[in-house]
Amino acid sequence: MSLGPLHGLSFVPAHVPGPIVVDARLLTPTGATIDRLARQQLCARRSGLRVLLRGASVDLERLVVFAGLEEVLRIEPRRKAEQREQPVGVEEEGELPDPAA
Repeated sequence: MSLGPLHGLSFVPAHVPGPIVVDARLLTPTGATIDRLARQQLCARRSGLRVLLRGASVDLERLVVFAGLEEVLRIEPRRKAEQREQPVGVEEEGELPDPAA
């Protein structure tokens, strides 16, 4: 079996400047999920990286806190809804001055 031109080369990933972002929206809040995430975080830290959970459900957040892993499993803060601005160009009605006679 031929491995092609890359045979014998080792791959070393370049340092990633930011965290590894995990889309946690579809993760089920169970002990097994917490265990798997903690193991991924451990592997990432050994490589000099960190994991950030994005879109975690409230139940998953609570389970992370209950397990005492809130300092280990970082969860991205939820975004606050933006407040709507007042419509521009709307002025109050008033009486017009009498035209000069």
